[in-house]
Amino acid sequence: MTDELQKHDPFASVKIEEFRYLLAGRFIFIMGLRMMGTLVGWWIYHLTNEAFAIGLVGLSEVIPAVSLALYAGHVIDTSEKRWMLLRGVLLYFTCAAVLLALSTDFTKQYLGNHAIALCIYLVIFCTGIIRSFTGPVFNVILAYIVPKDTLQNATTWSQGTWLAASVSGHALGGLLIAYVGITGTLTAITIFILTAFLFLFRLNKKPALTERGEKRTWESVKEGLRFVFKTKELLGAVSLDMFAVLFGGAVAMVPVYATAILHVSPVGYGWLNAAADIGSICIVILLTAFPLRKHQGKTLLFAVAGFGACIIIFGLSKLYLLSFLALMISGMLDGVSVVVRGTIMQLKTPDNMRGRVMSVNGMFINSSNELGQFESGLAAKLMGNIPSVVFGGCMTLLVVIITWIKAPSLRKMEY
Repeated sequence: MTDELQKHDPFASVKIEEFRYLLAGRFIFIMGLRMMGTLVGWWIYHLTNEAFAIGLVGLSEVIPAVSLALYAGHVIDTSEKRWMLLRGVLLYFTCAAVLLALSTDFTKQYLGNHAIALCIYLVIFCTGIIRSFTGPVFNVILAYIVPKDTLQNATTWSQGTWLAASVSGHALGGLLIAYVGITGTLTAITIFILTAFLFLFRLNKKPALTERGEKRTWESVKEGLRFVFKTKELLGAVSLDMFAVLFGGAVAMVPVYATAILHVSPVGYGWLNAAADIGSICIVILLTAFPLRKHQGKTLLFAVAGFGACIIIFGLSKLYLLSFLALMISGMLDGVSVVVRGTIMQLKTPDNMRGRVMSVNGMFINSSNELGQFESGLAAKLMGNIPSVVFGGCMTLLVVIITWIKAPSLRKMEY
């Protein structure tokens, strides 16, 4: 196969056996984590009957995740990646096992709802620590497995796998809560995480390209930050996504909408929680077969603006079908943003800096989900449920307008 055909082959990266192990392990692992996120939101809301309590779940995870992100990037670049990934998965398994113990009737005999909720927050705080090291490693390892000419294709497959797992995890989480309860769902989560470990164990070792002691930790951290801030297209795309997710975190309020506004069962809640990811996986499949060839910057801005409009519609809707469609379309538009940003990051980052750059990305993007969750919970407490979601959508539109005016390099960006 010629280089040109290889570049445009939609299955080029999937033909690599080790990449398939990574995809399978990531799919099962993320599916388990999404089930855990779906369950914890539902569990906390029913323990406390407070929307603000859902926001505190996000805050519990984002504090350690952001605080340790830069240091974690340095550690990733100076460590063997496979063992770091496996260790993180095992620690997540431990946290899931602790949640499982908290859900049992034996624990309920000795702890009240308030004490169980506090313990859940503590476990989620621990997952934030683990995530700061484990989350970026998946993307770092990707570049070690596939050649550079198939990196764009591999990135799209990786994002599609993540989104498919997210859809499955949300939906299955809701179904299991309805039919086997919280304890049964957490049992399934621990099995999923352990199965993911077995797939990821098949990966080859990924040695560090930067030796420990070669640079001082702070100098290494600053080098990663300088790279992100001087790469204007990367900085613009990451910043835009961060603020869009921060203010457009309507998914955090899905447990409230499902229970108090739309009046649906746990199954309906699971599907509503998965709606955005269903849209995302649909668009990622489309982009895998027909990748964006030009005007990626403008496409990104229009997609984020459409995302904000969908959040406003969701906030105002009292109909389950309309709410589901609004979230699904928002997911499709968000999927465009994810693919564009992920491709820029993989193509522009040197191999010996991937850990630090991916960790900075984690600070901007991944943690903004939890900050957005906290912002949504706080706004709901101050404004009420519906006004808080509509406010978030309006702020997302405002961010796009400001970015369009202030960041012409992003608007003109192509790759």
